Amino acid sequence: MRTFKLGGVHPADKKISKDAKIEKLPIPEVVYISMGQHLGAPAEPCVAVGDKVKVGTLIANAAGFVSAPVHSSVSGTVKQITAIKDLAGKPSKTVVIEVEGDEWEESIDRSSDIVREIKLGQKEIVERIKCCGVVGLGGATFPTNIKLSPPPTAKPTCVIINGAECEPYLTSDYRVMMEYGEQVLIGGEILMKALGVDKCYVGIEENKPEAISHLKELASKNHPRIEIVKLKKKYPQGGEKQLIDAVIKKRVPSGGLPVDTGAVVQNVGTAFAVYEAVQKNKPLFEGVLTVTGDCSNAQRNFFHRVGTPLSFIAKYCGGIPAEAAKIVSGGPMMGKAVVNMEAPTLKGSSSILYLTKKQTLRHQESNCIRCSKCVSACPMGLEPYLLNKLGRVGMMDELEAHYVYDCIECGCCQFTCPAYIPLLDTIRQSKAAVMKIMRARPKK
Repeated sequence: MRTFKLGGVHPADKKISKDAKIEKLPIPEVVYISMGQHLGAPAEPCVAVGDKVKVGTLIANAAGFVSAPVHSSVSGTVKQITAIKDLAGKPSKTVVIEVEGDEWEESIDRSSDIVREIKLGQKEIVERIKCCGVVGLGGATFPTNIKLSPPPTAKPTCVIINGAECEPYLTSDYRVMMEYGEQVLIGGEILMKALGVDKCYVGIEENKPEAISHLKELASKNHPRIEIVKLKKKYPQGGEKQLIDAVIKKRVPSGGLPVDTGAVVQNVGTAFAVYEAVQKNKPLFEGVLTVTGDCSNAQRNFFHRVGTPLSFIAKYCGGIPAEAAKIVSGGPMMGKAVVNMEAPTLKGSSSILYLTKKQTLRHQESNCIRCSKCVSACPMGLEPYLLNKLGRVGMMDELEAHYVYDCIECGCCQFTCPAYIPLLDTIRQSKAAVMKIMRARPKK
């Protein structure tokens, strides 16, 4: 069984919503579609107040190289283009659409038929993915077309589809593999064609045996170039660099790109979105989201239309549990706390996770006991205790010299610290400050 070499921790799975089949979430009366759906420059609206739109209508163009277009997730009338607070409470330019029916663009193939023949050529695939606004759905929301257009010096040799879903509680990727496994594998074939490679791996952790056997059966029938790889259950197995190490036994060099190893990694949800974009001409305007938590009676997975208020989803599932002390978008290790339940879902939204007071209680910090557990747990081979000390006194040059920019912010160090030192908090802030300094330097 494969896994990455350095570090890692073993949080409890908590996949309590894994048996909940994906449902279609009802459409709200109003959606709030943010222009900041992706990593990079926010999209620029190309519609005006009063315009009529359909499901799949382009409403915003990419505003730079690292950017992606945004499409309407509903049909109706544009009521406002204004700043709406996101889940962190920060204002984001948003197109507000009042829903009127559910009329789709005629160019979208809405049939349930699985389309296996890939008719588009290599460049046409990348352009279609770009026009459909497909971004990475594993957390970073990096525009997929850019990943499929590596620099001339890079030589891709394989595609790795990330089905690890190593974060506790999250089950949306698992349900996609179980219910849309064939489409995911066809997405893998499309990604291979786009990159001009002939090998694809799908990495799945051992705690999802049904998904492993299901995809192995599908691959054996129709996809001989796709290998299903069983991975050890270890967090952060789904990290891009860790997954490459686990699957093809190559390490991404410090400061380097994953493609430097020959691998291009895409999430299971992204592979599904690629299939829908290329084979169905369907823009990315909906995704799969898990509603879960130990204190929640609702253990469900939904197709949600982008722009649906979180409060609408919570209400549909019976309301916010009385014992919930914290609401998280994403998993408990790398997710973001929700401070505004009126915030809309985004392309990359993966969960509404309810945590109790006991689960979120921070212990009193004590002195470092120099046990080195944080060093052993770091999957990037860093020294978190040292980065924390350097960060607290603002030693930026030393932080850079000790590779703080390589931190993937997985939280393994903080998870394992017996002194309850908020290592990740300090390191995250220090990394941002160092990266800002590095970007400001004149290019040689």
